[in-house]
Amino acid sequence: MFGGYRNGMGDGPRGTPTVDGNKVYVEGGHGDVSCLDAQSGKTLWHVNLARQFGGGVPGWGYSESPLIVGDLVIVTPGGKLGTLLALNKQSGERVWQSGDVNEGAHYSSPVLAEINGIKQIVQFGNQSVFGVSLEDGHRLWTYKAPANGTANCCAPIVDENYVFASSSYGTGGGLAKIVAAGSTQQPEEQYFKQDVQCHHGGIIKVGDYMYTNAGGALQCIEFKTGKTMWEHRSVGKGSLVVADGMLYLLSEGQQVALAEVNPKGYHEHGKFKIEGHGKPSWAHPVVAGGVLYIRDQESLTAYNVKE
Repeated sequence: MFGGYRNGMGDGPRGTPTVDGNKVYVEGGHGDVSCLDAQSGKTLWHVNLARQFGGGVPGWGYSESPLIVGDLVIVTPGGKLGTLLALNKQSGERVWQSGDVNEGAHYSSPVLAEINGIKQIVQFGNQSVFGVSLEDGHRLWTYKAPANGTANCCAPIVDENYVFASSSYGTGGGLAKIVAAGSTQQPEEQYFKQDVQCHHGGIIKVGDYMYTNAGGALQCIEFKTGKTMWEHRSVGKGSLVVADGMLYLLSEGQQVALAEVNPKGYHEHGKFKIEGHGKPSWAHPVVAGGVLYIRDQESLTAYNVKE
């Protein structure tokens, strides 16, 4: 591949690959975006977000996963030429770049949404959460309250016309209702909670509730009201994934737990510890086909969870 990203907390890419048919789209820490043939691994095209599209490499490297929407690949170079970039997924050629949104890239992945009937891409940059038109990348709305100046990592959660976003470093999370305002849109904040801080472990919405352990304890929060339904120490700060009504929790201290998706309380079904490698465990767990995959530095472990 095109060089390699090096960092004191672990080398290599930060974002997961995106598979679309017989092609795989990957983005490295230095901003190398490549389209690969899924069968052979051959590079079909390659671009660099910093050199070709005016991007600035974030302090901990580009960390997003490319988003495929129709014939487009959506990525986030950041910078004066435009924060968001749409490439033709077959050729890698630029289709549009969001010139009127030009804040720096941070560590979140873009999200596809339809808000007030307008298809758009929602992303968390280094200054705000914002939405741009899928058609041409022009700005639709901006919500600044959840952003901090150090690291905005958590992908926004979009449900109908509502957007929730959260960051750490003493900031917190807020819910905005995006309302139509002529040819643009405006955010109307519904609530903001400093105690809902997502560092980099993610927040997952299931039904009317959100679950996260990215700020320390595991929390269950009602999406529309911000009400904390319960909080539990569980495995501590980390990341999580949901499958078949269960929370698979991984702490940065190498603890793994299985708990119910249940707004009434914390119900744990098991816990174990994985081997550490001298650094925090920051990669998110994955469940696919009845198998739980946990990657930590140079180790990859698979567990049968079909039962």
